[in-house]
Amino acid sequence: LCEEAASKAFDSKTRLALLCAGERTDLLNQISRAIRAAEAAILKANALDLEAGSSLDSAMLDRLRLNPARVASMADAVASIASQPDPVGRVVDGRVLPNGIRLEKRRVPIGVILVIYESRPNVTSDAAALCLKSGNAVLLKGGKEAAHTNRAVAGVIDSVLAARGLGGAVT
Repeated sequence: LCEEAASKAFDSKTRLALLCAGERTDLLNQISRAIRAAEAAILKANALDLEAGSSLDSAMLDRLRLNPARVASMADAVASIASQPDPVGRVVDGRVLPNGIRLEKRRVPIGVILVIYESRPNVTSDAAALCLKSGNAVLLKGGKEAAHTNRAVAGVIDSVLAARGLGGAVT
């Protein structure tokens, strides 16, 4: 399963890197709308995680618990990332060498990023959005306490990407 997910992400990385800024922004806005539309399914998955984690301490349960406002906040965060300036191709440093060659340091996609995080379902959408904005595929490994919720959120994101031929870019 891990090798399959990594292989899918690896296969998607070049297609993501070649998307123009507007296409990446459009994808993120679609993901934001899809998260809002999938609120009921996300909350249902979250209820399963809350039930399974009933023995967790109250602070952990609070981080894990979603409600309609928190799902809306997740969608808002993705839309906010979409509205940020495009980082890809931005020159961060440069100079002309004595021989006349222009040397530049530019921001470019890395390829595939692995993000490991605890039981905070909003990190699933935040990490995916940040990686997609920068033209990268991402492998997400959330805490086991939020497994159902993370799968639901990642599934929503992947469905938007799959419709554009980018399935497996967020796994």
